[in-house]
Amino acid sequence: MYIVAGIIVAIVVFLSVGYVKSPPNTATIISGPGKHPRVLIGKAGFKIPFLERVDRMGIGQIDIDIETEDYIPTKDFINIQVDAIAQVAVDTSPENIEIAMRNFLNKSSDDVRNTITKSLQGNLREIIGTMELKDICQNKAEFSEQVKSNAKEDIAQLGICILSFNVQNIKDKDGLINDLGIDNREQISKSASIAKAYASKEVAIEEAKANNESNIEKIKTETEIAERENALAIKKAALKLNEDTARAKADAAYKIQEEASRKEIEIQAQEANIARREKEIELQEKEAAVAEKKLDAEVRKKAEADKYAEMQKADAELYKRQKEAEAKLFEQEKDAAAIEARGQAESRAIQLKGEAEAKAMDLKAEAMKKYGDAAITEMIVKILPDMAKAIAEPISSIDKVTVIGGDSNGVSDMAGNVPAVLMKVMESMKETTGVDLKGIIEANSKEAKTDRNITIRELERNDIPETVEQETK
Repeated sequence: MYIVAGIIVAIVVFLSVGYVKSPPNTATIISGPGKHPRVLIGKAGFKIPFLERVDRMGIGQIDIDIETEDYIPTKDFINIQVDAIAQVAVDTSPENIEIAMRNFLNKSSDDVRNTITKSLQGNLREIIGTMELKDICQNKAEFSEQVKSNAKEDIAQLGICILSFNVQNIKDKDGLINDLGIDNREQISKSASIAKAYASKEVAIEEAKANNESNIEKIKTETEIAERENALAIKKAALKLNEDTARAKADAAYKIQEEASRKEIEIQAQEANIARREKEIELQEKEAAVAEKKLDAEVRKKAEADKYAEMQKADAELYKRQKEAEAKLFEQEKDAAAIEARGQAESRAIQLKGEAEAKAMDLKAEAMKKYGDAAITEMIVKILPDMAKAIAEPISSIDKVTVIGGDSNGVSDMAGNVPAVLMKVMESMKETTGVDLKGIIEANSKEAKTDRNITIRELERNDIPETVEQETK
């Protein structure tokens, strides 16, 4: 299996390496062990790899400009230069292509062109020496054909064939070609002048004959024209008479017919006016109906539009009021919630404050109850100086006292009024509150004078509630 695959691959590689294809304008030469090389033109073939080689040679048309390098003498010893162009190509016949291969294979196109040009220049010089200048100038085609025929054998020795050869230009060294042309020009000019004179004479004779014949024909033609015009005038007069008679009759008939037609036209015009008025009235009625329908449609449309606009406006106003009411209600609910929260906070604060004050009062009452008259007496003793100060404060604001009459103890008597006022205050307090400060003081006066301070100091600090301690401070 692998051997077969290897063989197939080898065959494919061999074929791909050995395959050779040649275009139509190129000769592909396969050379090798054989005696004669194989030539492929416009077809494909195979070469044996490593044993045969492939070379290519162009066989297309080659254009060659041929110009003699110096002046060449003709048969009549006139020096001339000739400029020609030739088209050549490789001869592809089996015997000649081998010659071309030997001469031009692997050479550049310039080398091929130079070799062929030199060969053609030699043949051109040979033919110039065998012909006279007049023959060369007058028979360029014959001259070109002789050069082509003379060069054919030499070019064939190179393996080349001449396709065409044409002389382009001929120049002489002394201007004799122009002199040859002078004689020809003069002969042509002389012949042309004689021909022109003969032609002018014949033209004049022919013009005279033509004028005579033309006059005869003109007189004849004018006579015939006059006769025809006379007959035409007579005929026109008769025709005019008949025409006038017929016109008079026609005018009379026309007037009669015109009158009848006028009456008929007037009647038709009146009928047309009546019909037109009827049509106008009918049209106006239809226009009025259309206008009425249009107005009704426009009014109805406008009313519906206004109604729709009012409905839209009312819906918008209702929507706006609803949104405003919702917003207001939302704000009120927020305010109410805030007020409620603030009220609850204030209520809680008041409650806490009341509870604190009530608790303080309870503690104070418990302290008062615990310590009894000693605490009350201490409180009264503390406030008596303040009461005395408040009573004596108006007396301290007196700047000057003038005593008129009486004894000299007037100021002392005024100062002695402070205790009296203080006694009045204690009596009033007893009547209003039921608290007898005087009785309390009198009942505890001995204790207050002797060991008040000792008793107060003996009280244990921890037994006095904090609220009472703050109040006593």
